[in-house]
Amino acid sequence: MAQQAADADADSNVIVVTAQKREQNLQDVPIAINAIGNEKLDQLQVSELQDVVKFLPSVTIQQGGPGFAQVYFRGVASGENANHSASLPTVGTYLDEMPITTIQGALDLHAYDLARVEALAGPQGTLYGASSMAGTLKLVTNAPDPSGLYGSVGVELNNVAHGDFGSIYEGFVNVPIAEGAAARLVGWYRDDGGYIDNIQGARTFASSGIRQSNTALVEKNFNDAETYGARLALGIDLDENWTIKPTLMGQVQNTQGSYSQERSGQTTGELQTVQYNPEGSRDKWIQAALTVEGKIGNWDVTATGGHLRRKTETQLDYSDYAYFYDALAGYGNYFYDNAGNLVNPNQYIEGVDTYRKSFGELRVASPADAPVRFIGGLFAQRQSHIIDQNYIIDNIADSITVTGTDSNIWLTMQKRVDRDYAAFGELTYDLTEKLSLTGGLRYYKFDNSLQGFFGFSSGYSSRTGEAACLNTDGTTRRANPSGTPVPILVDGSPCTNVDKSTSDTGFIHKLNATYKVNDDVLLYATWSRGFRPGGINRRGTLPPYGSDELDNYELGWKTTFGAFRWNGAVFQEDWNNIQLSFLGANGLTEIRNAGISRIRGVEMDAGFRAGGFSINTGFSYNDAQIRRDFCAIANANFDCSTPGNSLLASAGSRLPVTAKLKGNAIARYEFPVADWDGHVQFAVNHIGSRKSDLRPAQNAIKGDLGAYTTADFSVGVKSDLWSIEAFATNLFDTRGVVNTGVQCLETVCGTDVTPSTPTGGAFYDVLIKPRLIGVKLTRDF
Repeated sequence: MAQQAADADADSNVIVVTAQKREQNLQDVPIAINAIGNEKLDQLQVSELQDVVKFLPSVTIQQGGPGFAQVYFRGVASGENANHSASLPTVGTYLDEMPITTIQGALDLHAYDLARVEALAGPQGTLYGASSMAGTLKLVTNAPDPSGLYGSVGVELNNVAHGDFGSIYEGFVNVPIAEGAAARLVGWYRDDGGYIDNIQGARTFASSGIRQSNTALVEKNFNDAETYGARLALGIDLDENWTIKPTLMGQVQNTQGSYSQERSGQTTGELQTVQYNPEGSRDKWIQAALTVEGKIGNWDVTATGGHLRRKTETQLDYSDYAYFYDALAGYGNYFYDNAGNLVNPNQYIEGVDTYRKSFGELRVASPADAPVRFIGGLFAQRQSHIIDQNYIIDNIADSITVTGTDSNIWLTMQKRVDRDYAAFGELTYDLTEKLSLTGGLRYYKFDNSLQGFFGFSSGYSSRTGEAACLNTDGTTRRANPSGTPVPILVDGSPCTNVDKSTSDTGFIHKLNATYKVNDDVLLYATWSRGFRPGGINRRGTLPPYGSDELDNYELGWKTTFGAFRWNGAVFQEDWNNIQLSFLGANGLTEIRNAGISRIRGVEMDAGFRAGGFSINTGFSYNDAQIRRDFCAIANANFDCSTPGNSLLASAGSRLPVTAKLKGNAIARYEFPVADWDGHVQFAVNHIGSRKSDLRPAQNAIKGDLGAYTTADFSVGVKSDLWSIEAFATNLFDTRGVVNTGVQCLETVCGTDVTPSTPTGGAFYDVLIKPRLIGVKLTRDF
């Protein structure tokens, strides 16, 4: 399924995609796919990941702020909290040929000079592997073009409602450097104005009577962001058959403040929060990739590899955790200085996450016009993640400070490594001129490990953290060590209290039948499977969690009748052995293989173009619910009444995050204005209500995510060299909520603790951007 793309020929309406790792007309690809091309991305005012997702009916995004987004397809979401030592994502994100999926969120790449964005719904495990259990999102950049020298520069000025002004500066140049060789240099700078106010607040800690105020941090529109980056790509034809394409790309994104609207007794209006500690992030990454394409005989050969380095530095307010636990359980009595006096228990987090990701793939493909076609290859990937999270309470006594830190009450210093290896192949056979059968298989092996330290000092806790470090034989070393401690495995750790690994091998498959009624009508049926690797629970009393699997049964159609296009699919997905993550004791994330879910749905899109008028619509319906009771401790009988067990969610409960209904429509009219081409465009998007949590009790505390509808409008003119456009996104200034949460357990930070302020809990709703009005000027050359 697809939106109109930039690489579509205006007369034939052809959209070229690489979903099956070959260049194909989208209408000939027997899978559900949305594709939005370069020109359409620009027309829709797309500048970041959240902007494009609203025009992809099968895709949902859950965001905590720039650089921290989780992407979901078709409702395959159980409420993952994206913790650094938790489950891998269910959706793979690719930048050209390279997977760029990381644990805590997809790269928030500024969307400029992209050839297209492809959204491949349903398991794509045969060709794309473990990170694509529920689907794949591909960002395809424009390649260097040896045909000539050309480029473009543009500037945008904008203002966000209730907030500040912003701007975007971007440009590219395409330069032939020799016969059959070219370079493409792209650059961008974006300044996003803030719209959340950090208002005055104060509160008193129950145990000590210490009063906390945020006067020094009060600021209007304090959630501003700055993004800048560049890409250099080369394309070199070695001869008629072989081409090499090296690429170097990087981006830096700096944010200040919080992107959440607070719901608590401390706030009195919209777009407000009360934060007691500085917040912000610095997300920087660089990617180098190389693709070699050629032919051996009449077979295509592709060798590709790359390396990604990403570092995110974060500052987070964690004062609610301190306030509510003190009010409910007197935790403030445990925080004192060297003289024994109680200190302000205010808590904040300073974190550094460092990623290294390397991958390589070698594949071959037989001629695309042969009656028997094969594509297959070998794949390897290694991702390491150094996790450095400092939970700080200023001025606490040395005896309760984690060894080696200045004032940490808690430290997480770990190294996580995820390794994937695979051999894959798909074989297609044309039984007749109209009927084709495809079988695919992927053999996989994963090997994942987690090492390092997490927890308190031994002076604060006698059973966890430093008091639970390991001996050389793997047994726990308590206060009186009985053996030689395990060496420090991660620099910066006081000792080692987690050193575990898990691995497994297996197969996943794909079966497809495609029937081409005629050149304009294609029907297909698919049974495909995706998987997600298992991993490590860092709490020592819990075993590793296993892989989960998704079986997809799908019937689809693709039709073109002159100027009218109508594509669609109906499907059922069975999600088994679900990796369910939730906060357990001490706020530690726990992952259990907890149950079975079924997702039934339909997706459709339609497009029509006549003269200067075009309209494109997209729609999805997802009925996603669990089929057996989810127990805190999984068992074969799904019996939550066993000793020590509890019911998390009963059969029939809806899966969270994804709405039952999502849809969009884009109407555009193009007309002449003297020697220029004018246009006017209107777009509308709707997202239905969603559950915020799989567990009914916790969902009742946080509340549902309400339905919302937004509208976008633009008008402009362009000539061969110039274009100018005025636009407004979220025209009616809708308050759509994409995520909600609290700083600790819902039953703690989401509860009433005193008759005085704050009343109720302290909830944080991440909102879509308020109305944005702007003007863009572009000059091509």
